[in-house]
Amino acid sequence: MSQNGEKFLLVDDDVTFGTILSRSLERRGYVVAVAHSVDEALLRCDDFTPDKAVIDLKLETRSGLSLIPMLRQRFPQLRMIVLTGYSSIATTVDAIKMGAENYLQKPAGTREILSAFDGNTVNSDDPVDTLSPPSLDRIEWEHIQRILSENAGNISETARQLGMHRRTLQRKLQKRPVKS
Repeated sequence: MSQNGEKFLLVDDDVTFGTILSRSLERRGYVVAVAHSVDEALLRCDDFTPDKAVIDLKLETRSGLSLIPMLRQRFPQLRMIVLTGYSSIATTVDAIKMGAENYLQKPAGTREILSAFDGNTVNSDDPVDTLSPPSLDRIEWEHIQRILSENAGNISETARQLGMHRRTLQRKLQKRPVKS
């Protein structure tokens, strides 16, 4: 249990995951502010000064990575962890370079997240850990998003790198899979 009422900013567009993690942190004595987008997170920080932040890599409209430098500028002492259903070496390196403490694969439980702030890894029995792994559609969609981001949103170049027709890529981008 937290002895000093540390404040957590939780940024995740998966409402269920956010609710479960928020409640678990609150039971441990943390004060939690939840946001579901980059813009909402910045608004929450107008009257909330977090000590720690847990940021989902893939948010509805923008990458969670874009939030890291903004939070770092406002709160130089803030400790951040990035969560994602799709991990890659490139995004891990980007997250760490931008100022994240650690990078965890979803689903990550409360104990695992808290341990990651200390640089440790833990296998947890938290309810958050019982969520199913991401579907193949979800993994594919996140991979496409990463390549699209690396190509600054250029659909044609992304399609070429993925070895698919541009129209096929556009159809896949319109079908955002449900987080699982």
